[in-house]
Amino acid sequence: MARDRHYDGDEVRRGRRKKRQRRKLILLIVLVLLVLIMIPLAFTWSKYEMMGKIAIKDKDVKINQLEPETKKALEGYDSIALFGLDNRSTGNFESGNSDTIIVVSISKETGEIKMASVYRDTYLDIDENKFRKANAAYANGGPKQAIEMLNKNLDLDITDYVSVDFSSLVDAIDLLGGIEIDIEEDEVGYMNDYITATNEITGHTSGQVSAGQGVHVDGVQATSYARIRYTTGWDYKRTERQRTVIMKMFEKAKQCDLLTLNKILDEMLPQISTSLSPTELLGLATGAGKYHMGENTGFPFDKESGSVGSQGDMVIPVDLENNVIQLHQFLYTNETYTPSQTVKDLSATIRANTGY
Repeated sequence: MARDRHYDGDEVRRGRRKKRQRRKLILLIVLVLLVLIMIPLAFTWSKYEMMGKIAIKDKDVKINQLEPETKKALEGYDSIALFGLDNRSTGNFESGNSDTIIVVSISKETGEIKMASVYRDTYLDIDENKFRKANAAYANGGPKQAIEMLNKNLDLDITDYVSVDFSSLVDAIDLLGGIEIDIEEDEVGYMNDYITATNEITGHTSGQVSAGQGVHVDGVQATSYARIRYTTGWDYKRTERQRTVIMKMFEKAKQCDLLTLNKILDEMLPQISTSLSPTELLGLATGAGKYHMGENTGFPFDKESGSVGSQGDMVIPVDLENNVIQLHQFLYTNETYTPSQTVKDLSATIRANTGY
């Protein structure tokens, strides 16, 4: 089981992170993708050129030697990697630590969308026997290496990504008319501190909040909620809050008219990069009518946090092989999944390096 300890020294770095708060919270990547595939085809094509694009050839992306049953199960889903980058300037999609990493699976049969956040500090092989925090893969080799890191460690077959390096979450949620969230007593103090700081940066004048169920929040307040990482659960709980905000935004976006969606797209698309081609977006759009949000989770499921040599504190899968089995059961309802030899070997190496 995970220990509730603060493993990444946030208190020490909190001051300088304040100046980057709009860049640190990269949540809208999922919403943008889903909005794109919900709107009419002509509308999508007219916006496509607004995005940054890094072409990745499917045949060049490394994928493990998977069992036939695993390949068949994965073929029933569209899987996409979503990255939120910690860069200090906009428009740079080639590098940067991916502080938000989300694997999205979309069932071709039912339209169900599931999300799994890979904790940014998870101890994984980011290249050839280079075990580091998962978020370093993007910094070392851009989106292609980050995708291959996910494929290698998690037995996935992802070939496409969406990235964003600066969040306009505040404006997007305001354009949606706000969302409703549940606020716990232990979250109020931290949330109100973030509201004050976010108001200063954005020029907004959002008010303070109180605990309650189904509290209506605006963009500043929702962003502040999703940034909380100092209550029980630390960063694990923060990624859960992020997924909650994404799901609330998705449901609200489905109710919006085209004019509102257009405003959101105009705001966000210049800050988005993707490898998806217009043809691939069209393919996703064909099933948009039945898309609906399913469950979401964090990865690894079973974990410990602790120091790994000179690399500092990490989130350690306990053990990787069993965690990947659980992931395939969750994302792809594949109860017969058998880990590849690559995953088995990686799991053994992590155990030898960490003791877990």
